[in-house]
Amino acid sequence: MQALSPRMGGTEWSLLLILSLLWGGSFLFAKVAVGEVPPVTVAFLRVSIAALTLYVLVRAMGLTMPRGAEWGPFLVLGAVNNAVPFSLIFWGLTEVSSGLAAILNAATPLFTVLLAHVLTRDERLTAAKLFGVLIGLAGVAVLIGVDALDGVGLAVFAQLACVAAAVSYAFAGIWGRRFSGQPPMVVAAGQVTASSVLLLPIVLAVDMPWRQAMPSGTAVASILGLAVVSTALAYVIYFRILRAAGATNLLLVTFLIPISALAFGVMLLGETVRPDDFLGMALIGIGLAAIDGRPAALLTRRLGISG
Repeated sequence: MQALSPRMGGTEWSLLLILSLLWGGSFLFAKVAVGEVPPVTVAFLRVSIAALTLYVLVRAMGLTMPRGAEWGPFLVLGAVNNAVPFSLIFWGLTEVSSGLAAILNAATPLFTVLLAHVLTRDERLTAAKLFGVLIGLAGVAVLIGVDALDGVGLAVFAQLACVAAAVSYAFAGIWGRRFSGQPPMVVAAGQVTASSVLLLPIVLAVDMPWRQAMPSGTAVASILGLAVVSTALAYVIYFRILRAAGATNLLLVTFLIPISALAFGVMLLGETVRPDDFLGMALIGIGLAAIDGRPAALLTRRLGISG
């Protein structure tokens, strides 16, 4: 019997929206932080502070952390979901705009759909999913605006780093399925703990933090925002959605992040909404509906009944 593809329910869509809000500010936090702190150090501080925060919560909830050989899969997850993509994106942000980085990061669902088709049995590629991903990606590009594309062709390695980060996130979403039987809090804590262990020797050998100037209060606040809000809390929600709805549905969040960023800009920075913003959000909505599948199925049934 063929396994059914995981679906998004109302709870999962609500959590996905919350996750997009938590991650919507991460590019802003990161852009501020890497202006004063080396990128790999920012990545290490992000995951290590998040690990301490989550470990306290795990102990308070009476949960048990992994032991011995159980850490092997967590090391892989920490590498592909934190250590590698965070370092690549933060380094990329030193050379490209946050808008361009967001567009490149929004390719994650496309890579996830393709990889999930090859590596899983229950998240197969369909024409509707592929159409939805491409339309959603177009919506992100419209939402960010054509001005963000001015740097395409420049800082090529930084752009490739952001694309490589999107591929790494796609692998992580698929690899993370194996933790579906464990509490999301434990998986989140194990992941950031493992990535902290992986990044520490790199930070000590390459960045030599004892030689760095003390960052400003703004940079420190940005790093704390990255760690506590955009990592510790966000990954608890991340693994809750992954367990219920699968990797392809989970990584639709990268389409929603630009909308969150737009909302933050309007509310906090006094930015205005362009007509293109509404077009971009409409395209994103169409893409999400196509990947979810239920609106199209409902329309097909209605047309069948009426015919």
